Amino acid sequence: MGTISKYASLVKFAHTAFALPFALVGFVYAVRSTGAPFEWALLAKVVVCMVLARNAAMGFNRWADRRIDAANPRTAAREIPSGAIPPRAALWFVVVNAALFVAAAALINRLALMLSPVALLVLLGYSYTKRFTAWSHIVLGMGLAIAPVGAYIAVTGRVAMAPVVLAALVMTWVAGFDIIYARADADFDRAHGLHSVPARFTGRRAAVISALLHLVTVYATVVFGLFVSLGTPYWIGAGIFVSLLVLQHTPLRLPFDWVNGAASLAFSALAIVDLL
Repeated sequence: MGTISKYASLVKFAHTAFALPFALVGFVYAVRSTGAPFEWALLAKVVVCMVLARNAAMGFNRWADRRIDAANPRTAAREIPSGAIPPRAALWFVVVNAALFVAAAALINRLALMLSPVALLVLLGYSYTKRFTAWSHIVLGMGLAIAPVGAYIAVTGRVAMAPVVLAALVMTWVAGFDIIYARADADFDRAHGLHSVPARFTGRRAAVISALLHLVTVYATVVFGLFVSLGTPYWIGAGIFVSLLVLQHTPLRLPFDWVNGAASLAFSALAIVDLL
C-alpha cells in the first residue's frame, strides 16, 4: 500500500462525505440569504479547511487510541497498531494538518481564524472523552456540526440561526448513528474501562437513546426547511434522509458507511438544488 493510501485509510478519507455536504449547504445558504457573490476561491478554502481539520481529528484519534485499537480484535489491523504507520509519523501528520488548518482559516476571515483553535479543541478533544463519559458520541457530533456553521462564517463573517439549526441536525444525526455503531464494541469497552452509551446501558436503552437523538434530527430537518422556506426538492431530500435514518433502527444490517454517506449526500444535494 502506498504512503498516500495508508494515510487516506488512517483518516478514513471516504467518511468526509458525512460532514462536507452539510458545509456546502451552509455555504450556499449564506450566499443566498445575504446576496454575497458566489466565490469559487472561497469555496475551495472552505473545502480545504474541512479536509485539513478532519485529517487532524482522525489522525489524532488513531494516535490517541493506538493501544486501545491494538487490544481490540476489530481494530487491531488499523494502520498504527499494525505498524503500517509509526505513531510518531501519525502525530506529525496531525500537527501539520492542524497548522495548515489554522493557516487556511486565516486566509478566510478574522472570525474563522479566531474560532479555528476552538474547532481543533473540540475535534481533537473528542478522542479522550471516551475515557470519562458515556456521552462522547455527542462530542463527536459537535465536531462534525462545526461544518455548516464554519462555512456560513466563511461567507458572512458572523453566525446566524439557520446554520445553527443545521448544526443541531448534524450533531444529533452523528451522535445517534455513532451509538448504533458503538454497539459492536460494548463488551470490549466495559472490559477495558472505556465509556459509551452501549457500554453503560442495556442494548435496548442504547437503541432508545439513539432513536431519541434521531427524532431531534428529524425535528431539526423540518425546522430548517420551514425557517429557510425551502420547496419540493428540499423536502424530497429530507424524506430520503429520514428514511435512511429509520432504516438504521430496523433489524436490517446495512453498510454503515453507505447508509450515512447516502443520507448526507441526498439531503445536501437536494437542499443545494433548492437553494440555488
